[in-house]
Amino acid sequence: MSKSVILSIFIFLLAFNALGQEGCTLTIRGKVLHEENNEPIVGAYVWLIDSETGAVTDTQGNFRIQKICPGELTLRVQFMGHKEYFEKIILNSNLNMTIRMKAEDIQLEGVEIHGHEDALLTTNTVSGIYGEELRLSRGQNLGETLRRIPGITSFSSGSSIQKPVIHGLHSNRILILNNGVRLEGQQWGADHAPEIDPFLAREISVVKGAETVRFGPNAMGGVILVNPAPLPVKGGQSGEIDLIGFSNGRGLNGSVGLLGGSEKLKGLGYWIQASSKFAGNLQTPDYMLDNTGVREMNFSGALGYSNSRLGTEVYFSHFQTTIGILTDSHTGNLSDLESIIENGRPFRNPDFTFDIRSPKQNVDHQLLKVKGHYHLADGAKLNLQYAFQRNHRQEFDRRRGDLNSRPSLDLMLFTNTIDLSYNHQTRKNWNGSVGVQLIQQANSNIPGTGVVPLIPNYDMLNVGFFAIEKFTSGPLEIEGGLRYDFRHVEAARINRGGILQEDVFDFNNFSAFIGAMYPITRNLTFNTNLGSAWRPPSINEQFSQGLHHGLAGIEIGNPDFVSEQSLKWMNTLNYSDSKFNIELTGYTNRINNYIYLNPTEEQFVSIRGTFNVFEYLQTDAFFAGADLSAIWTLSSHWEFFSRGSLVRAKNTTEDSFLPFIPTDRLETGLSYNFLTGISKKESKISFSNLAVAKQKREPDFDLAPAPPAYMLWNLGLQTGIQMGDNKLNIGLQVTNLFDAAYKDYMNRFRYFSHEMGRNVMIKLNYEF
Repeated sequence: MSKSVILSIFIFLLAFNALGQEGCTLTIRGKVLHEENNEPIVGAYVWLIDSETGAVTDTQGNFRIQKICPGELTLRVQFMGHKEYFEKIILNSNLNMTIRMKAEDIQLEGVEIHGHEDALLTTNTVSGIYGEELRLSRGQNLGETLRRIPGITSFSSGSSIQKPVIHGLHSNRILILNNGVRLEGQQWGADHAPEIDPFLAREISVVKGAETVRFGPNAMGGVILVNPAPLPVKGGQSGEIDLIGFSNGRGLNGSVGLLGGSEKLKGLGYWIQASSKFAGNLQTPDYMLDNTGVREMNFSGALGYSNSRLGTEVYFSHFQTTIGILTDSHTGNLSDLESIIENGRPFRNPDFTFDIRSPKQNVDHQLLKVKGHYHLADGAKLNLQYAFQRNHRQEFDRRRGDLNSRPSLDLMLFTNTIDLSYNHQTRKNWNGSVGVQLIQQANSNIPGTGVVPLIPNYDMLNVGFFAIEKFTSGPLEIEGGLRYDFRHVEAARINRGGILQEDVFDFNNFSAFIGAMYPITRNLTFNTNLGSAWRPPSINEQFSQGLHHGLAGIEIGNPDFVSEQSLKWMNTLNYSDSKFNIELTGYTNRINNYIYLNPTEEQFVSIRGTFNVFEYLQTDAFFAGADLSAIWTLSSHWEFFSRGSLVRAKNTTEDSFLPFIPTDRLETGLSYNFLTGISKKESKISFSNLAVAKQKREPDFDLAPAPPAYMLWNLGLQTGIQMGDNKLNIGLQVTNLFDAAYKDYMNRFRYFSHEMGRNVMIKLNYEF
């Protein structure tokens, strides 16, 4: 960045700061809670009647009103189903306060809900998808949904398997929380999509910075929180039904959910949800992609009880899927492999079918959570959570005779986690938490595959201790934390020589962070976060020794790898007023001992076919980049939006580029709201363009050059029809409107095929 640009930004900030310093400078900060159970109220309106300024409480019930003049003021708080709160305040200095609202026994439209999932309050940059935007994403997998957030892309193996990428990092460097539980599957594989149903989410949040202090080593690249609806505490029921049809794959996707509370026992609530997906072969603009169908069947539910002191919850989810793997990614000999890479597309043009044959994946995942919290004196709270997970992954290769029905990879992973934490908060300047986390895992290769296992059997135990503290002084927030983790791993396998190989590894490290958030003016906020993180090598990086069929490649690991160490610094500016909202994030991330999968010039030939060889390597790496998000309300009808990101990554040891780093991208769009009476949210049409650059920073060797840049046009239509107390939402979405043929650099199957073509989705959502 040039000196003139830096100077311009500095002058810009000084100007805003000067504007903000004129006149009134006081700040009121506070927290709004339910009186009956001390849980935070999300979305309460907090208003200063005298100055006509206010705020809305966030996901933890917090609010902040800035630039207030001294004097006598009247504070008003409103939230549906609760008595209005009024308080006279004589304001001479900055004020921190806690407000408790009392529920009213009146008939409401829908069910009253109180949040029981602790929100993540952090000085790191957090982006979220919820409400109307989340409903518009229904029918997409988690990777596709998250691409709506700047800085989030996906690493894919075909069009059906997508893993989230945050600032160039993915897989074991990204932690996904399913209703507050760290999702533990075989996430090390690039072809292993997260075992989670996006339909269960009421909100999806992404923390882009390192969060290893809160969550442990797997959070060094960021955290994705998938949160369902909080449990009701009053009687009544509400629900939602989704039905989605899509043209590409000729598939159907549906979900039904029910949320309710007990009329007889106040504080008892429940929700249940189920979804299913059925699709056949996908199609590019020019040809069919053979064996790319998908089947999915999911279920989840929760039951909980809470009162003014105690809160409990039991949660269960089941995820099951069968995914076809592109047949043409598996070739029979070396010349076929070289020919299809050179051709850039399959030689065959198969017919459409719903059948799924080998190669394919069968995955099922169960999660059980039991959680409780107890409110102590002075706003403190004690939390205890236990979770059990079972992950069963089968991968089927194309094999001869009876072997074709037997999996070539059959893994069973059991995980137990215990989280114990203590949170304290006061009306003064300090709040924070301390805790301990225990993770135990056992992974087994189920016998009978007839193939040397790709990874060994292993047992893992991880113990972590952490402390986080936040200091608040007026508009300034400063937060810091420290964590220590110890991990013990025992691995055993029969190597290719038929000899039992046993290995024991111990890893331990400290991680820490410090961050701050400061509102420069009423509209401009700055936050910064500097965090260290670490990650021990995962079992596949140490021991992979064979065909990973989902990637159509041979993977070779190295047991001598040491832990990764990173230091990430992230800064965000956010400007928001009634017409304009813009957020700009810049970051740098130094990772020592960075482990990556590198394509080699070798091929492996066997009776199962010919496959590319990929080798895990370790080096020092440096990442840097920026994210931009902007929304401009042009008028009551028109709205313009733009979101973009860029990532730069280098192998600093060899002064070369790293493989599979996201390319620069920018999405811009325009939407028109049709006004009906006083409402402007009932009907909308949107038109957008996604521009993705060519990856010019390639490693020294790749199986094929990076594909050219591409542009995609997308169209969306939506309307809502009120049906008494219920509502029917109707939507039409068209992606790749002009059916462009393209390849994405972050798709491992770009060597063999193009991306899917135009897709028309019709969406029905019924709220009752």
